[in-house]
Amino acid sequence: MRIALFTETYLPYINGVVTHVKLLREGLEKLGHTVLVVTSDPNTHHHYIEDGVLHCPAVKLKKIYGYGLASPYSHTRTKLLEEFHPDIIHIHTEFSMGISGIHIAHKLKVPLVYTLHTMYDDYVYYVAPKHLSKLAREVSRKYARHLAHRAQALTSPSEKGSIYFREAGITKPVNVIPNAVELDRFMVKNIDPVAIKAVREKYQLPEDKMLACFVGRLGKEKSVDVLLDYWAREIRPEDGIHLMVIGDGPVREELEQQARDLGITDMVLFTGAIPHAELPPYLAVCDVYVTASLSDTNSISMLEGEAAGLPVLQRLDPINANQVIEGDNGYLFNSAEELGLKLRKIKNMSREDLLALKDRTTRFVKNSGAENLANYTLSVYHAVYKDRLKQMASRPELLQLFPFPGNRK
Repeated sequence: MRIALFTETYLPYINGVVTHVKLLREGLEKLGHTVLVVTSDPNTHHHYIEDGVLHCPAVKLKKIYGYGLASPYSHTRTKLLEEFHPDIIHIHTEFSMGISGIHIAHKLKVPLVYTLHTMYDDYVYYVAPKHLSKLAREVSRKYARHLAHRAQALTSPSEKGSIYFREAGITKPVNVIPNAVELDRFMVKNIDPVAIKAVREKYQLPEDKMLACFVGRLGKEKSVDVLLDYWAREIRPEDGIHLMVIGDGPVREELEQQARDLGITDMVLFTGAIPHAELPPYLAVCDVYVTASLSDTNSISMLEGEAAGLPVLQRLDPINANQVIEGDNGYLFNSAEELGLKLRKIKNMSREDLLALKDRTTRFVKNSGAENLANYTLSVYHAVYKDRLKQMASRPELLQLFPFPGNRK
């Protein structure tokens, strides 16, 4: 198949959606399919294709990590996609490139798949004051409904996507396809011991302390403030348990001030942003991954931690509760007391029990590689084609109007 993946950002930028698209592309290509990634690029003034990526000129958004915003409509872009002859267009964004994908799919009469990665109800505070948040949510859901109606299939990394679409008034089934992780990169046995030692020395991390970590964008929706509050209420210096917060974002200064106000700066370290390529040794020095976020669908950072053998302590999120199986790949907590209890439980494990827990954690994500992601997604593509063929069965002469594999002239 020939597949066009539309995403607002792509490498060298890194976020959850970029990682998902990157791994999906790698998995599809490994299975013999041809993939074109279509993305905005604030560093170019013209469309061009290089190494399987269609770069689209965009305006740089200085306040949003330097990402770009491209025009959703472009004759040049449409022409390049027409020359690519996609069998499927798959959008991974609701913004300019998503609109572009919908427009081009309609123009080329190509089936459209839409993946919802983000629960926008948790992000409306970025664009609307508190007194307008209800209206902003209604507008957000109406827009999601508009996009979903135009897609032949919907997917999401979590059951949260199904619930979001249902609440938005969409009755189409949602294919839940969990995120993938670069397993080999994050397995400790594959990480340079020198790099691990360098991280430990850089932050003067004593080996006799247990180190928990959180990795992610420091926005309100990640609830790191809750994690700090729980930490201050339950963890004491004599417990020998420290927390490393890896990442940057709009509330970082607030969080650092919160840690000072709570008197826990001797137990909490903020590293700031760490390039994704340098992340593996940071995870390798840690003992457990901890998160209080209730906004994630299927956190890739958490999966990367698991690939590194880090048991997960996850604040109870009923919809995502199956992502952590008690005693298998970690534990759930719903209060400061439970967080402290589970942290101490892990810290006090015998070396044999801890190694067994880490081994179970790594095996828990062993099927979360790029090829499995591609196979799951291909099953959706094939179902879309099967449905389209059923619709066309009564008018076979129209089949030539659609670019099914093996049906091109």
